[in-house]
Amino acid sequence: MAPRSSKVLRETDIKKRYSLPTGFLSSLPSFNGGRAVDFQAVDGSGRVWPFRCSIRKNGHPKPVISKGWRAFVDSKGLKVGDKVRFYKKKNEAGAKKHAYEIRAEKEIKIFGAGFGYAPII
Repeated sequence: MAPRSSKVLRETDIKKRYSLPTGFLSSLPSFNGGRAVDFQAVDGSGRVWPFRCSIRKNGHPKPVISKGWRAFVDSKGLKVGDKVRFYKKKNEAGAKKHAYEIRAEKEIKIFGAGFGYAPII
C-alpha cells in the first residue's frame, strides 16, 4: 500500500498544522461544497485519530489538517525532521467509506547526521 502523503515535518507542521499535497484531496471524503471535511486515521497501535482537513475559500486550495493534528504530534513526541505518512485503504466490508492509516517515524541521527527513520507506534 503506497502512501497518499509522506512528509518530513517542518516547524509549522509541529506547532500549527500539517500541510498536505493537493493530490491528497482526491482520497478524502467529499467536501460537499464546503471548505472542511472530517476523517479518522488509525495509527500502528490501533488508536483512532479524528482529523479535519480544510481548504482555502479562494485560489489554490492548499489543504491543511488542523483539528486533531496537535494532539497527534504531542502524543507521538514528534519533532522537526520526523516523518509522517498517510495511507488510504478500503475498509474490510467493502463499503464506500474510506479508512486511513497514519504512521509516524522518528528521524535517527548518529553523531548529528541523519541516518534514516524508525517507526513510532
